[in-house]
Amino acid sequence: MTDGAAFVVAAVGLAFEARIAQRGHGVVPCVGRGDVLADRLAAAAGPGCRGIISFGIAGGLDPGLRPGMVVAASAILDESRSWQTDEAWSGHLLTRLGSAIHAPVLGVDQPLLDAAKKASWFQRTRAVAVDTESHIAAGVAGKMDLPFAALRIIADPANKTVPDSALAGMRPDGSTDAVAVLRALFRRPSETVPLIRLARDTWDARRRLVDARRRLGAGLGLLDIA
Repeated sequence: MTDGAAFVVAAVGLAFEARIAQRGHGVVPCVGRGDVLADRLAAAAGPGCRGIISFGIAGGLDPGLRPGMVVAASAILDESRSWQTDEAWSGHLLTRLGSAIHAPVLGVDQPLLDAAKKASWFQRTRAVAVDTESHIAAGVAGKMDLPFAALRIIADPANKTVPDSALAGMRPDGSTDAVAVLRALFRRPSETVPLIRLARDTWDARRRLVDARRRLGAGLGLLDIA
């Protein structure tokens, strides 16, 4: 960012999410998971940073949510604690996006793939969506006393188990190794149809994410109200 310019740091897990977040101006994306993401967020949130947002796609936990539905988190939960999102920022997201759902989101350290496990977490927490970045971002924002929000688009719905092949090509930088995915499918050809369905749902979620980014403007909405 330009010296002195206000900006928002976006926590993402995938390279395409970072590219979408960075469209327009006022956003610095950080890709990663776990301690890597935490360190990158803390380093990026220097002078001029006005807040941290978790941004991207998510798995559904609420069986009523379909691919492409938008969640503006009211709170982030993990196995041991919770963080409230910034009321003004979240309210601005809801106003700009219209049909977004305001509800808790679960953060986990490893992707939650199995439909039965999704159902169990929903019953335990009533969180409507799950991702692997939001709890990390919320923790960093809390330590740095920065406003925090989370905007997530449902990709894989609660009743669908994500095939293992989908994760076979995930690189540390959030990009996808297509050859690795094809190799995994060669070993598990029964996952071909579920993977095609997941790709379709993810593409729908990606388009909705692009639309949300366009609607939110500078700093994913925060710089319009700060």
